[in-house]
Amino acid sequence: MNTRYLVGEPKSPSPWRRLLWLWIAFWLLMLAVGMQESLWTGKLLIWQPLVNYGSSALGATVLAAVQKRRADRFDSFLNQPLQWFLRVWAWMPLQLVLYVTAVYALRIGIYALAGVRFRHGPWAEVAAYEVTQFVLFYALLGGVQFGLRSYRAWAAERLRSAQQANLARQAQLAQLTQQLQPHFLFNALNTISSLIHSDPDTADMLLTRLATLLRAATDASQHPEQSLADELTLLHAYADIMARRFADRVQISWEVDTTAQTCRVPTLGLQPLLENCFRHVVERRNAFTHIAIRIQRSASHLQIEIEDDGDLQRLPDRRGVGLGNLEDRLQSLYGTQASLELRLRPGGGLIAGMRLPCVC
Repeated sequence: MNTRYLVGEPKSPSPWRRLLWLWIAFWLLMLAVGMQESLWTGKLLIWQPLVNYGSSALGATVLAAVQKRRADRFDSFLNQPLQWFLRVWAWMPLQLVLYVTAVYALRIGIYALAGVRFRHGPWAEVAAYEVTQFVLFYALLGGVQFGLRSYRAWAAERLRSAQQANLARQAQLAQLTQQLQPHFLFNALNTISSLIHSDPDTADMLLTRLATLLRAATDASQHPEQSLADELTLLHAYADIMARRFADRVQISWEVDTTAQTCRVPTLGLQPLLENCFRHVVERRNAFTHIAIRIQRSASHLQIEIEDDGDLQRLPDRRGVGLGNLEDRLQSLYGTQASLELRLRPGGGLIAGMRLPCVC
């Protein structure tokens, strides 16, 4: 969900840094075991276990560092484990010889400087013991490396996938918003044009309202959400435009929960619900129409309903451009946490309900 971090987000420690502390703890434990073995001989010699295990730790650390740098080149083979191990372990025979030679040379040299002879068993037994120990260590180191690198690659791919999904979501929202603008603009301009000659002052006032709405529509792709209070300002502007046009045929009532003003809603998300009432009810009938806008906040959700008392007795077979666009935006923004529902009003008419997660 690329290994970039969000701005202001603390970077988590590298897995290799965590492993370093385990590495140090392991060799300290081995040193303690060596000192205990020395104590069993009847005398405690700190420097000898320190030299023996210290030389092994130094050689193993150098080997681990070399292997880590070598493995950096083969991350592209992580999805082919056999190929990855064959490439990373290609130098194992040479490394085995160099490791055993360097460790024993270091021990013999330090013991000689201390004036003590370094004692060991027959070289055949020493070789068999060191080869077995080296191969086990090498296999363990390779397994840990492969596991850490595979996890890091998986996490990076997951982050990239999340980024791509987020970019796709933003692109979809921008596209949906751009689709909304010409559809809304046509209806608003048609309303104002009907008043230009008969009532110029009102038309001028409504053009100011339209400018507010167009500014919001232009910014919606950059700000897909806003507070309910700001959204209601836009909805009131649209309601003023439409109510002026049908002044003798429509009345709008508002019931808004005052505690819901800070909740986040889609920018220009309520306007299609109100527009639906005007296009499919008010414009098509001569009778007076009452539209009720109700917004109620609960603990975890915001319930928005826009109801008309029109003549509708059967739900439409499909949704128009405005409602279909709104439903896509809800899906893109909130997934299954949001819903858009149309239901018949008892006695005739339609109730358009939108349920959103209550995010403030």
